Amino acid sequence: MVIKLLNRSNNPLPKYESKNSAGMDLRAFIESKIVLFPLNRKLVKTGLSVQLPQGIEAQVRPRSGLALKHGITVLNTPGTIDSDYRGEIGVILINLSDHKFEINNGDRVAQLVFAKHESIEFQTVESLENTARGKAGFGSTGIK
Repeated sequence: MVIKLLNRSNNPLPKYESKNSAGMDLRAFIESKIVLFPLNRKLVKTGLSVQLPQGIEAQVRPRSGLALKHGITVLNTPGTIDSDYRGEIGVILINLSDHKFEINNGDRVAQLVFAKHESIEFQTVESLENTARGKAGFGSTGIK
């Protein structure tokens, strides 16, 4: 699939880092470094905009290395980019560590995953079919 991409940044285009990667790294496109203090959040611009076909969404997800090594994650994960959005892709990062974290232009801050989705309509009913699980909720499938 080919996706139209507008790149206003001075960074390399997102690309798959290995043959079987699901996500492409997004890089910060910022004029000056961002210092992210513990429990603070910031919107990090990427300089990228996409034109997605109907039925495709782009998901902004955390990078596992940033999460494990630095406690940095995407706050609204996954962040959804709809097919009718044409604005710049932004990444809302939060620092869940006890130490400040610096973000510089070109730093890989998140990953972008593309996914198909369905559009649905609701049909209101008076009841739903019964299942063995029924209304049992959180932890009811054996996770303790």
